[in-house]
Amino acid sequence: MSNQSPDACAPACGAPLVREPLTGPQAEELARLFKAVADPVRLRLLSLIASHDGGEACVCDLTGAFELTGPTISHHLKVLRESGLITGERRGTWIYYRAEPAALARLSAVLQPAVVA
Repeated sequence: MSNQSPDACAPACGAPLVREPLTGPQAEELARLFKAVADPVRLRLLSLIASHDGGEACVCDLTGAFELTGPTISHHLKVLRESGLITGERRGTWIYYRAEPAALARLSAVLQPAVVA
């Protein structure tokens, strides 16, 4: 897990790549986020969580969507959680996951094209 806070590169990470070059720390933070979603299973998990009713999904809602073992799903959720893209909250025997809007915004904003006048 990065030693930087999730907001370490904000607001500059929100600047499109074409507007100004990223600094080293900004590039490291963004690379960590992009690496986490570079796996198809993790990208799909993130999508399932973010689009689930109420903005959160129980791990029990996620496992049935894949032909993977529980430990494999848990590993992918751990990578997403450690990258700061999702958070988890235990309620009884289940963990409920939510997407982190600020992290998703950083990924999205850096890829936005510059506005041409």
